[in-house]
Amino acid sequence: MEINEKYELVLKAYNNAYAKYSKFNVGALVILKNGDYFLGANVENASYGLSNCAERSALFATYSNGYRKEDIEELVLIGKSDEFLYPCGACRQVILELMMPNSRITLFRLDKTYKKVYVKDLMPFIFSERDLDAK
Repeated sequence: MEINEKYELVLKAYNNAYAKYSKFNVGALVILKNGDYFLGANVENASYGLSNCAERSALFATYSNGYRKEDIEELVLIGKSDEFLYPCGACRQVILELMMPNSRITLFRLDKTYKKVYVKDLMPFIFSERDLDAK
């Protein structure tokens, strides 16, 4: 998928956000290796703990449709920020479990500038399923 198409799709997700309380829209796009994709937007609730971030919305939609980490090529994010908007801690933990370490993440700013990182770059010291089996 071309970079302009990624931008347009993730911007659509951004515009779909329900950010009534924070007024802080975030959009996400999961691109699969087969070319399919899923959008995600942050959806807030007056009971803040019941809100959901864009990254998790897109990844949960991907998994809900039967795809798994091996199927995911890239996660694309967009948000209003002077720098690049990185996922929150909760989303980073979910991303680490639901995506492969070498999967690409593209971070867009609203002005179309972008930066590419990898899942493994988000958290160098991770808590994973291996830790649950520690002796």
